[in-house]
Amino acid sequence: MWDSIAMGTAALVELDAEPISEKWILSGTPVARSKVVARSRDWTSKVVVWDCTAGRFRWHYSQDEAIIVISGAAYLLGDEGEERRFGPGDYGFFPKGTTATWRVDDHIRKIAVLREPLWRPIGFVMKVWSKFLHKAGLASSSPLGAS
Repeated sequence: MWDSIAMGTAALVELDAEPISEKWILSGTPVARSKVVARSRDWTSKVVVWDCTAGRFRWHYSQDEAIIVISGAAYLLGDEGEERRFGPGDYGFFPKGTTATWRVDDHIRKIAVLREPLWRPIGFVMKVWSKFLHKAGLASSSPLGAS
């Protein structure tokens, strides 16, 4: 059982360099690092630990991304100049195609769950199929998967 479950402590994961595109950097010299710590069997999802030092940059999300901040802080900058602080325990979700401007004053470390979104009709068919299997008693249920 344990060999198919990914476990670890995000604060202790050793990360590899993952430079932010120079075109995305607006100020400072942010240094980003990351490590893929788990991947789904179908390769459509992965869990990544990511950190970054001080700087301001635009980020284009090429996949759906859910984040949970582990340490440090960053500010999501709105188009009207408003800011939203993300600190330890805060979460966010950024759909594929979203672009966001971030400011990191010192550092931030987060866990990110990246997922390739399905074409909407395929996603609908999969949801219907899953409900059918559950109602027919052919699939195990999880309280987290309930809809």
